[in-house]
Amino acid sequence: MDRQAIIEELRVIIQDYLKAKTLDLVDLIYRYEGQDLVLMILVDKLEGGITLKECAYLNSEISWLLDEKDILQARYTLEVSSPGLDRPLKTKSDFLRCMNRRARFYFNEPVNGKTELEGIIGNVEGDSVYIDVSGEALEVSISNIAKAKQVINNV
Repeated sequence: MDRQAIIEELRVIIQDYLKAKTLDLVDLIYRYEGQDLVLMILVDKLEGGITLKECAYLNSEISWLLDEKDILQARYTLEVSSPGLDRPLKTKSDFLRCMNRRARFYFNEPVNGKTELEGIIGNVEGDSVYIDVSGEALEVSISNIAKAKQVINNV
């Protein structure tokens, strides 16, 4: 099985497992560090974030699941962690999780003549994100968002 097929199979198995536990798979990173395979799973909850204790539990459970499925057929290091507050927003779930929060957006195609805006995520409907920019609600297709990140204020 080629690398991309393995990654997709892992994504499906892990995503299904996490969904059953009402958790989100934020990202799956499959990489080699020298000769060692490292599989990093970034997990979050829709509300409240994930704890270190939950990450440790998930690491054990996902490791068991992967060993049972025997997809990797090689030694690997599994890391399960929270994606952190400043992670990129990519999916509808990411934007829903950050509703009513300030974010910086970079667009593939200009929106109101701009390729970069900062505003409050007002709503997420269908494939669109509504961004409140100085009281004006802009509808932007998720596919037009090249990059978005929550703005974290250090007070």
